[in-house]
Amino acid sequence: MASGTQHLSIVIDRPAAAVYEYVVDPANLPRWAAGLASRRVEHVDGQWVADSRMGRVTVSFAEHNPFGVLDHVVTLPSGASVYNPMRVIPIEDASEVVFTLRRQPGMTDEQFVQDANAVRADLASLKQVLEQA
Repeated sequence: MASGTQHLSIVIDRPAAAVYEYVVDPANLPRWAAGLASRRVEHVDGQWVADSRMGRVTVSFAEHNPFGVLDHVVTLPSGASVYNPMRVIPIEDASEVVFTLRRQPGMTDEQFVQDANAVRADLASLKQVLEQA
């Protein structure tokens, strides 16, 4: 059985503050987080709602903060909520984005590996988008 938690990270050649401001805006999700927001994100009744490969989900980020905390909760169509710890860590003029992936109840090893690969792809997309800016 694969470990229950994986810390996935990528270094982005942009200041941490710029990375944080981009990621914390849910409207940017379709540009880099294909696994979460495949088409569009709308602000509906005070919540961010995304069309995803899982169906329509809501996304709630931690309050805006100076520490690079990007933790967010994704509420699935089933009503289940998934807490996703995420950070932007300054590295001189660059930054490291760390996403903590946790195995969900009932998830097979294969599903967990697929989820990790999807997060890695999203982080690579984020790097590409931000470094081209």
